[in-house]
Amino acid sequence: MSTLKIYFFRRFMVTIGWFLIGVFSLVFIIDFSELSNRMSNLPGYSLGGALLMTTMRIPMIMQQTVPFIALFAGMVTLIALNRRYELVVTRAAGISAWQFLQPFVLGALLFGALAVAILNPIAAWGSRSAELLETTWGSSSSRSSKTIPWLRQIYGDDDSIIGARAVQDDGRTLVTVTVIHLDKQGRIVFRQDAQSAKLEDGYWLLNGVTETRNGVLPKRFETARLPTNLRAEFVQESLDKAESIPFFELPHKISIAKSFGFPTYGMQTQLHSLLSLPLLLVAMTLIAASVSLKFSRFHQSRSVILGGILAGFVLYVVTVLVRAFGSSGILPPFVAAWLPVVVAMALGSTILLHQEDG
Repeated sequence: MSTLKIYFFRRFMVTIGWFLIGVFSLVFIIDFSELSNRMSNLPGYSLGGALLMTTMRIPMIMQQTVPFIALFAGMVTLIALNRRYELVVTRAAGISAWQFLQPFVLGALLFGALAVAILNPIAAWGSRSAELLETTWGSSSSRSSKTIPWLRQIYGDDDSIIGARAVQDDGRTLVTVTVIHLDKQGRIVFRQDAQSAKLEDGYWLLNGVTETRNGVLPKRFETARLPTNLRAEFVQESLDKAESIPFFELPHKISIAKSFGFPTYGMQTQLHSLLSLPLLLVAMTLIAASVSLKFSRFHQSRSVILGGILAGFVLYVVTVLVRAFGSSGILPPFVAAWLPVVVAMALGSTILLHQEDG
C-alpha cells in the first residue's frame, strides 16, 4: 500500500475505534440502567453482579451494531477528508475514487473478519454466562423465562416435558428446570420444579425439587430421579440457540444436529450470515461513499446524508428479515444470508459508477 492509502486506512480504522468506544459506553449505561430497574428486587442481586452481567451482555449487543458502525465510520471519515480538501487534492493528483476507496474496503473487510473471529465467540460466551448468572439470582420474570426451550421424552409409561432456562456442561446439566408429567391421554398428572438437573447414566438427577399434584399440597425433596434415554448431545442441540453458538463451533453443531434429525436452518443461516458479514460491511462502506464523496464539492444538502443513513438502515432491516425467512426454512440459508449482501454491493457499485464515470 502507498503512503496515501495507509493514511486513509489509518483514519478509517481510528474512526471505527472511536465509534466502538462511544457505542460501548452508550450501550453499557442504557443496559445497566434497564438491568438494575428490572432485577434490583431479586434476592441474589448486587451492584457488582449487575456490572458484571452488563459487561457480559455488551458483546452480543455490540455485534448487532457492527454494520452501523461501519456505515457511520465510513461517512464521517470521507466527509472529514472532503471538508479538509484532502480528497480534492487526491483527485487532482490523478487518483480515482476506486483507488482511494481501496483502503476503506480493506478496512471494512478487516473489521468484519475481527468481528466474526473475536467478537462473536466473546458474545456467545457472554450471553450464556449472563443467562446462567441471572438464573442464580432467582429471576422469575426475566426475558429468558418467556422463551424457555422445551424438550419431550417418553420413557416406558412416563411421558414428560422438560424445560430449562440454561444449559451447562455440554447438555449434561440444566438450570432452573421444570418437568411436566402427562398421562396416556395427554393430561397433566403432576409437575416438578427443580433448581438443577444433571444427566446421569439412564436418569436425570433433580436437585431442590418441588413436586405439585392437583388437590395435594406441594412436596419438597432434596433430590429425585427421572428415568431417561436421552443423550447429552441431544439435549444440548435441542435447547441451544443459534445465536449462542460461537462461529468456530457452528459446523460441528450443524453436523450433530443433522445426525439427530433436527432442522438446522437456523444454525446454517447463522453460519452463512457470519461468513457474509465482512462483505456486508463493504456494502455499507460503498453506501457511505456514494453519499459522501461529493458532499463538499457540490454543496449537496443534508438530505443526501440522511438518505445514506436511511439506505443503511433499510439494508440492515431487509437483511434481518430475509435471514428470518432462512431460519424458518422458507428460503435456503445460503440464499437468505448472501442475497441481500450481493444486491447491496451491486447497487452501491452502480451508484458510484454513475457518479464517478457517468
